[in-house]
Amino acid sequence: MKDFFKILRRFIPPYKGHLALTFLYNFLSAIFAVFSVGLMIPILEILFGMAEDVNDLVPWAFTLDSITHNLYYYLTGFRNEHGAGLALLAVGLFVSLGTLLKVGFAYMGAYETVFIRNSVVRDIRQQIYRKILKLALPFFTEERKGDIMARISGDVSEVENSIMSSLDMFLKNPVLIAVFLVSMLIMSPSLTGFIFIVLPFTGLIIGKVGKSLKKVSREGQDKMGLLLTIIEESLGGLRIIKAFNAEPRMEQRFNKEAGAYRSIMNRLMWRRELAHPLSEFLGTVVIIIVVWFGGSLILNNNSELTGSEFMAYLGIFYQIINPAKAFSNALYSIQKGMAAMDRIDMILLADVTIPEKKEAAGIKTLLNNIEYRDVSFAYQEKQVLKNISLTIPKGSTVALVGQSGSGKTTFVDLLPRFYDVQEGQILIDGQDIRDLKLHDLRDLMGNVNQEAILFNDTIFNNIAFGVENPAREQVEYAAKVANAHDFIMETENGYDTFIGDRGSKLSGGQRQRLSIARAILKNPPILILDEATSALDTESERLVQDALEKLMLNRTSLVIAHRLSTIKNAGFICVLHKGRIVETGTHDELLALNGRYTKLHQLQVF
Repeated sequence: MKDFFKILRRFIPPYKGHLALTFLYNFLSAIFAVFSVGLMIPILEILFGMAEDVNDLVPWAFTLDSITHNLYYYLTGFRNEHGAGLALLAVGLFVSLGTLLKVGFAYMGAYETVFIRNSVVRDIRQQIYRKILKLALPFFTEERKGDIMARISGDVSEVENSIMSSLDMFLKNPVLIAVFLVSMLIMSPSLTGFIFIVLPFTGLIIGKVGKSLKKVSREGQDKMGLLLTIIEESLGGLRIIKAFNAEPRMEQRFNKEAGAYRSIMNRLMWRRELAHPLSEFLGTVVIIIVVWFGGSLILNNNSELTGSEFMAYLGIFYQIINPAKAFSNALYSIQKGMAAMDRIDMILLADVTIPEKKEAAGIKTLLNNIEYRDVSFAYQEKQVLKNISLTIPKGSTVALVGQSGSGKTTFVDLLPRFYDVQEGQILIDGQDIRDLKLHDLRDLMGNVNQEAILFNDTIFNNIAFGVENPAREQVEYAAKVANAHDFIMETENGYDTFIGDRGSKLSGGQRQRLSIARAILKNPPILILDEATSALDTESERLVQDALEKLMLNRTSLVIAHRLSTIKNAGFICVLHKGRIVETGTHDELLALNGRYTKLHQLQVF
């Protein structure tokens, strides 16, 4: 329960006003519930002829004796004047009015609780998504994509269905129970003291069973994350699965995990379903004990209550049973929800490994150069870059070549701080990039990757991605420069055409040209090209290469290339091998060295 209240302290504070109204409405609802049940005493006394005449009015005071005495005075007068039947009807009308006010205030309390509950769930979703956008790329290399999706969807839904659905119980039931217990204590201190002794034992039994749910629930949510990972991998690799006739293997893998998930959920639900029958049985046992103990006191003339008052007392006590049972059911739900919240916190409480300094400086453009100074970097224990030093003057084009795994992509990923250097520095105009505002740093750069990363949106919005409110003429101009305007106009709705998931309705060359148009519209001073033409056919490559040359004009460009033909005219080429720059120069100068670049060139020419 301590963890549950920690969650409330984290997410409830913005809704303190609604919380106060909830407690007020539930308090008033409980008061009128007691009022309604209390009026059963005169009804029973009238029915069984036990009502005594009260013929004198005492001064009004805020005490139970004063209020009861004067109410019986008015009831005696009404009964003597109009008869017992009409007196019974009058009391019944007051019971109905009290019940109407009770349920009315209960609804208003629930109304406020619903607002708090849905607002908190929205806040959790927003915080998860905001944190996902803030977390550095290394976090996602360690996590399964399907598991992250399970946390933002299934786990948040579990929190909503368990912890937040229990919120109403925690905002309402303690108020109801407190008011009812105070009323019972006023009516009969001895009998209520006996109940205080009996109730904790039932609570201990229910709590013991509820605690076992958290571990099983955590296993189920982890397994669901694995199932979503398999589904995500299957959808992404469907072409390969079919090409290698691997459908039976994938089906067997999925069926195995689905069966394991079923076993876990069976254990979970069997224990969860135990909540209602267990609480009902224990509630019945407690009522029987109370009736026995209270009845014995009355029969032996040792009770503060008359028979009719004891019946009203039991009516108030019965009002406690349902909130108490709700507590037991909520304990089961909360344990299940806490397991989901633990998984959500793995994202919410994850460290942002690419922090921005509080006193970070702004930067608007590149004035002089980019400098890599003795830069080293490793993924965990694997060294990828070793003592790299390179100066890139403004307006120059630097091409990076080398075999796969030589560190080319890591080299360019360090510049926008997708990862942070572990040794050395990267400087822009003499300023360490770790001292710059992250937004300003990345605003200097445009990326065109080997795989065109597009979104399931219109062509216009994909080109305008990251640019605030661009004019249509600007978007069309960027598309024309990228050799994309003609094919865009041939689509069904032109720039308003939706391109499908990851641009699936377009060819590879068309997707790449949209990526280039996006970079052109951003108009960055620094351009990063990560093998932007390697996956294209010859005709598409020519169109894309032409667009890239227009894009690179008068910009500082870092170009990763496997096809050496695409960087033949680069002003400066760096050859990387096992994390080091082993050769530098122009295409002709490197060929003259007859070294590693020459070997790469000969392999491609062959």
